[in-house]
Amino acid sequence: MPRKHRVADPREQVLASALRLFTRRGYFNTSVHDIARHAGVSIGSIYHHFRDKEDIARSLYAGLLAQMVERIEAIQARHRTTRARCYALMEALFEITEEEPEAMEFMLYAKHREFLPSATPVCSSKPFAMMREMVREGMERGEVRSMDPMIASTCLFGGAMRLIMARLDRVLREPLPSQLEAVWVCSWRAVAA
Repeated sequence: MPRKHRVADPREQVLASALRLFTRRGYFNTSVHDIARHAGVSIGSIYHHFRDKEDIARSLYAGLLAQMVERIEAIQARHRTTRARCYALMEALFEITEEEPEAMEFMLYAKHREFLPSATPVCSSKPFAMMREMVREGMERGEVRSMDPMIASTCLFGGAMRLIMARLDRVLREPLPSQLEAVWVCSWRAVAA
């Protein structure tokens, strides 16, 4: 890892290195020794903070989910309407993809249940539940047409998620924020009351 990207806290260094290696090589093709070498820490340091590689992956997954929950809560605190909240969330998802592609890739592409069998699937995780709740509240307020919240959430955020995947796969060459208005208009029209 380049020096400028190193984090002072060994635990954070391990998580940052694990994220990079898990997204580049895959969970099963990455060993604890690989993580230690990449993070520039000793094996003992890793086992001081984590029980095993699965514990590293679990901590990484939980940390990324917690960060997303914080972002959603901040959006909810700043915006009153469902429309404004959903727009801000879509904008945040696009920004995260551009600024932290490995985090987004780990969240969307890793088959978490293969190496974290007790983990909640990402689509059932708290951030996704919060997104559905945001849409459900929009129905109660009359901003979103009445329908199954899962369907409405998929209509509203599905196109954005697909663009995120296209960007991560390097199919979409333009930065996601440049696509925000176009995808937002289509997405909101699909659910607006």
